[in-house]
Amino acid sequence: MALAFQIATGLSVLLFLYYGVDCLFSDGMVVEFERYGLSRFRRLTGSVEVLGAVGLAVGYVVPAVLVLASAGLTALMALGVMTRVRVRDPLWETLPAAVLMAVNAFILYHALTVRI
Repeated sequence: MALAFQIATGLSVLLFLYYGVDCLFSDGMVVEFERYGLSRFRRLTGSVEVLGAVGLAVGYVVPAVLVLASAGLTALMALGVMTRVRVRDPLWETLPAAVLMAVNAFILYHALTVRI
């Protein structure tokens, strides 16, 4: 279980750094957020993703930060899934958000039950 936690956390850090920076600076994400009707939240979303990734990394040293970061990223991805469902995206487009939500829920569960 500890190895799965380490892999999940490392993967989540890398993916949220990538997606956060992409969300902040990619023209493609501007178009996507317009399609969702959420243009005004694009920069906030990207910033939360980057901060969440940093929080997960800091969480290796400060467990309370890990709890906050994984809870925040789980909630963010739950909103992402709901947004994808609302705009009627196909399952294959919704799946990444759902998987990242599950991964961060696992990190949160592990942080609350094992690490603290």
